Amino acid sequence: MFEGFAREDAVVDDGVRLAVWRGGSGPPILLLHGYPQTHAIWHLVAPRLAERFTVVCPDLRGYGDSEKPCSGRDHSAYSKRTMARDQLATMHGLGFDAFAVGAHDRGARVALRLALDHPEAVSRLAILDIIPTATIYATLDRQRATTVWRYFFLIQPEDMPERLIGADPLYYLHRTLHEWSGTRGTPTAEAVAEYERCFDAATVHATCEDYRAGASIDLIHDEEDAEESLRCPTLVLWSRDGIGANYDVAEIWGRRRAPDLRCRALDCGHFIPEERPEQTATELLEFFGP
Repeated sequence: MFEGFAREDAVVDDGVRLAVWRGGSGPPILLLHGYPQTHAIWHLVAPRLAERFTVVCPDLRGYGDSEKPCSGRDHSAYSKRTMARDQLATMHGLGFDAFAVGAHDRGARVALRLALDHPEAVSRLAILDIIPTATIYATLDRQRATTVWRYFFLIQPEDMPERLIGADPLYYLHRTLHEWSGTRGTPTAEAVAEYERCFDAATVHATCEDYRAGASIDLIHDEEDAEESLRCPTLVLWSRDGIGANYDVAEIWGRRRAPDLRCRALDCGHFIPEERPEQTATELLEFFGP
């Protein structure tokens, strides 16, 4: 995977080391992955983008080959604000003051915070298959709670979810991949092998901290600028079989948050870049421009 891309390390402001893959040439694009994955989710999309852009694919802190720092009681080490600063420092370190961002799942939450906190840095923002975290917690009913149960399981106090997942981590990983993929496609064997390699005890704990931050400090940050609109053009893609089955995604994002909005549902499950790589690449190429 990622033939022609170079592996690099980025050391961000608090000394955390991130693993980064960079390829191509031209205007910069930052691609961010989600849970329980790594940069490998982009392996079918990034090479196409790299024909016209410089493509940067990091592993988020706590995921993949990036470091997994300790987190305090407020979970701030895994707040989306902290993780957004990681990405800003990474891109600045590569010489890019402003750049486009394409992001999926947890990475899309990092990207959203990056665009809100550092609007001068994000020229265009593509968000894949999320709605705001606060909306998830505020609109629960039986069907939705059944679908998003990880938002309640992974946030339980340390180390209860870590122990339960750790009893059979590959079962849990494959169950998650299968559940979210639906019936229309699954990650490739090469990508799954990478996810398996990286889903160790340290990753399990760090990713629980990511979700714990999402249910605590991130909500505080989100409330502080709840009325702020994104200043950059925004593309929202979502899964018709996944999040689109339970939420009116276009209406949620169009409600003040993204005034310059393009949006589209894709006929797939949650893992859009892997289930619909050609369509994803085409949408991103059109949105990010020549």
